[in-house]
Amino acid sequence: MTHDIETRLTELGITLPDAPAPAANYVPYVITGNTVYVSGQISNGPDGLIKGKLGDDMSVEAGAEAAKSCAISLLAQVKAACGGDLSRLTRVVKLTAFVNSTAEFTDQPKVVNGASDFLVEVAGDAGRHARSAVSAASLPMGVAVEIEGIFEIS
Repeated sequence: MTHDIETRLTELGITLPDAPAPAANYVPYVITGNTVYVSGQISNGPDGLIKGKLGDDMSVEAGAEAAKSCAISLLAQVKAACGGDLSRLTRVVKLTAFVNSTAEFTDQPKVVNGASDFLVEVAGDAGRHARSAVSAASLPMGVAVEIEGIFEIS
């Protein structure tokens, strides 16, 4: 990959956290061939869980920031899967995103753009991906967003 993700993260002032540990009986990622399947990452920031319900007590902009936090955790998991070498990431393949939202809220794609835009910003064209952005009546621990991802590695 010609685009150095670690350099771009540094330029943006972002330090990847340690890959979050699973909260239940599952693994954080599975590698099959050159594909890494990363379990759902919940919205979490420096001050703890990012909670809220879109269409009720959270704005689209705040939801997009929550989605970006999920993307940061996804990259942390990919880095762990690659033995600490994020340069092995060759493609973001697909994201499946769940947005904690009211039945009337219909801007889930705008919320998930927070993750998509971030991944393209740090990985360039290799960050462009397929995705789903769906509503959920509730998410674990009241978080605003949860995103799982599929990544190609070398």
